[in-house]
Formats: sequence, C-alpha cells, structure tokens
Amino acid sequence: MKIGTVGTNFIVDTFIEAVRKTGKAEIAACYSRQPETAAAFAKKHGVPKLYTGRDAFLQDGDLDCVYVAAPNALHYGWARDALTAGRSVICEKPFVSNAAELEDLAALAKEKRLFLFEALTVPHLPNFRLIREKLSAVGAVRFVQLNFSQYSSRYGAFLAGKNPNLFSPDFSGGALMDLNYYNLCFILRLFGEPEELRYFANKAENGIDLSGLLVLRYGGFIASAAATKDSDSSNFVQIQGEKGYIVSRSTASNLRGGFDLVTRAAGAAPGEEHFNAQESENVLVYEVEDFIREYTAGDPSSSREALTDSIIAARWMDRARKDAGIVFAADKRT
Repeated sequence: MKIGTVGTNFIVDTFIEAVRKTGKAEIAACYSRQPETAAAFAKKHGVPKLYTGRDAFLQDGDLDCVYVAAPNALHYGWARDALTAGRSVICEKPFVSNAAELEDLAALAKEKRLFLFEALTVPHLPNFRLIREKLSAVGAVRFVQLNFSQYSSRYGAFLAGKNPNLFSPDFSGGALMDLNYYNLCFILRLFGEPEELRYFANKAENGIDLSGLLVLRYGGFIASAAATKDSDSSNFVQIQGEKGYIVSRSTASNLRGGFDLVTRAAGAAPGEEHFNAQESENVLVYEVEDFIREYTAGDPSSSREALTDSIIAARWMDRARKDAGIVFAADKRT
C-alpha cells in the first residue's frame, strides 16, 4: 500500500511514524503548496517524491491511497478529488465540515469501489475495545463524563486579532470540531445514538466555539462531554454504573495508560482492577494497522460500517452546531 500525504503539520509527522512502525505500507509522496515547505518535509521524512501541484500529485500512478490532513474545511475537496482520480482516501478527523459532504463522499467511494477511511483514533484503540468488553461490570449505566481540554498554542494569536484556521468559521474550526468530536464519537460508538443532544458553547465574536459542553440524554442516563481550546484542565473519561465505575485519566482520543474498573458487591469492600491493552505510545498505529488490513483484503464494502458510524457522528455534529448557532462557510456551500 503506497500512500501520498497532504499537509505538513504535526499530525502528519505522527501518521508517517505510525505507517512505518507497521512495516506494511510505504509513504511514497507528499504534497504541499509551498516548494520550500514540501522540500523540507520530504527531506525530514525521507519521502522519495514531493509535489506542489495538486493535479500532478493526484495523478501519480504509484499512489494507492491519499492521506488528507489539510485544514478541516479543505477535507471534502481533497477527498473528492482523490476519489475522482481513483485513489482511496484516509482523511483526518473530523472527516468533513458537515454530514452532506460526507454523504456525497460515501456515495462516490461506493460508486468507484474505493476505500474511504476516517483517521479517528477512538474505535481502533485496544483500550476502547477493552472498555466495551468490561462495561457490563459496572451494571446499569447512570452517568458518563468526558473532558478533553487543551489550551491552544494558537489562542494567543487569535486574541491578538489574527485569524488562525483553528478559530475560523471559514475553515470549520472550533473546540467541538477539534476536541469534542473525539468525546462524541466515544459516546456514540459505546452507547449508540441518544434521544436528545444539546450543545452549550462559549463563542467568540466571529461565532466560533472556544469551549463547550455537549449533553446527551439516553434512556436511563446522561452523558456530558466538555472540550476547551481557551483553557486547560485534567482530562478524563468516566462511566458510572449502579455496580461500579470505569475511569481513565486520559483523553478519549488516546486512552493512554489504560483505565481502572472499580466494582462493589453488597457488604463487600470495593474491588479495583487496572487494564491497559496498548503498548504503542503512537496511538495512530492502531488505526493504520486496521486500514492496511482492510485495504489488503481488497473489499471496499468492508469499511462501510465504519463509514456509516462516521455519517451518524457528522449528523449529530450538525445538530450540535445548530443548537449552538455555529455556522461554517461550508454549510452555505452545501
């Protein structure tokens, strides 16, 4: 499997490292609009081919797949052009700006019998799968809490009047898209779709959310998911049930260090077990291994279930933004 990369930020560095750790795929080319940036990136990672022309990059017959890590608002255009050129696609989260864009990409991928993967760590993490296995031990779930807070390195520039992509409605930025998406996908993939969702956001003057709280109501319990780009906090995932609780002192995006399962029986002291099924510090390794396995098997329909999950998440993201009054430039186009 030969992959071409789009973008030169830190996540692409981590992705390339993950691909090479598997030893089962090759980074064959990279793209950046700026010649100096492309050359420096290719040299840094030892990538044999570099491109500054979009068409030439997508028409490279050596490429099986294109990995897209451009700003959020550009994901759709890049993914669509790559699929049209006959390339399978791995697209960084959040997949696209809204559900309409993703539904269009899914239809195109099906028509062309190509793979379309979302580079979302959550469902591929061994610790997430282990939480799913151990969930019944806490009994009937009553309360779920997730927090992913990360003071942005670009927040100072935003306060100074600049317009970083991360805080721009034109580039589909904000705390919901950047961080709370992980939380939402964790909840959806563990518990399914909620009966109701609300999003309470702290918004800047340009309408983007700097921080916010998602509240999801299920039959029998409530789940809350907080994310901030304007402040820091301890991050955690906690699932509380009538017979105990599960807690990870990490983010839903990586679940590093594993989780504790605390249970109790009537008249007995609480029991506590620690679980950690992840060995790699680079958690992108797990998603890359899954992508390569599916691609090698050669059946694009095998990725349809995961793609359906992504579409469901995109629809709930649309509802959350509508609830908070957050509008992207991409919404006006679609």
